[in-house]
Amino acid sequence: MHRSAPRLTRILACAAVPVMLVVAGCSSDSDGKKDQDASASASADASKSAPVVAPAKFAELPDPCKAVAAKTVKSLVPSAKDKSGTRGKSSDESARGSCSWNGLDDNGVKGSQYRWLDVGFTRFASDQALGSGAARAEQDYAKQIAKAKATDDAKKLETAPADSLGDQATTITYDLAKTGEDFKYATIVARTGNVVVVVNYNGAGYAGSKTPSADTILKGARMAARDAVAAVADANGSKQASGSPEASKSPAASKSPAKKES
Repeated sequence: MHRSAPRLTRILACAAVPVMLVVAGCSSDSDGKKDQDASASASADASKSAPVVAPAKFAELPDPCKAVAAKTVKSLVPSAKDKSGTRGKSSDESARGSCSWNGLDDNGVKGSQYRWLDVGFTRFASDQALGSGAARAEQDYAKQIAKAKATDDAKKLETAPADSLGDQATTITYDLAKTGEDFKYATIVARTGNVVVVVNYNGAGYAGSKTPSADTILKGARMAARDAVAAVADANGSKQASGSPEASKSPAASKSPAKKES
């Protein structure tokens, strides 16, 4: 009887091993689930704290050479070499585009009038890391104004706010001597939503013809700027901004299913 005690002790010890392993396993699974829950909670908190940028208002740019109405081009550059305009090079036409017109209205012994017009568009998309399209456009708007004001050898430079041209607009006017003639310049920088529009218009008189007035050039620039800003809205029509809930809805989904004829 005494000899069986050690054997009984060994049997009880072996029987206890699976129980310990099961307990350890349960403990490990519980800890893993807690870690996963904590990680998921941290991710959720991080996503809640990150601000969501507003979707860009405009997803398209107009054709730059059609953005200024033909009648406006004819009025501002009556003897344009190419009435359809000269398209600027762009690596991404959905983000930027430009077009220009120039011509010399030769009036013989009465002299000649030279005119140059160009219009440029830059569209900014909303980006979670860079900010909303409108905010990015505001930054570029300020840069374009500063660029125009920094024109070398510009004289009589003046800046002024411009009304009724998008969300914000500024005019920059100045005189500049080129090719032995006095030129009058007007630059209008406008922002409409997430798009920046820059219009340049200048002119000079040759062979004894009078230099155009600063007011004439500024009025011409405003005409072209009104067309260009309106063209941005026209190019987008009634489309919703990219990324908005309305844009993701399918037209078919909004309609109730048609009843089948019996």
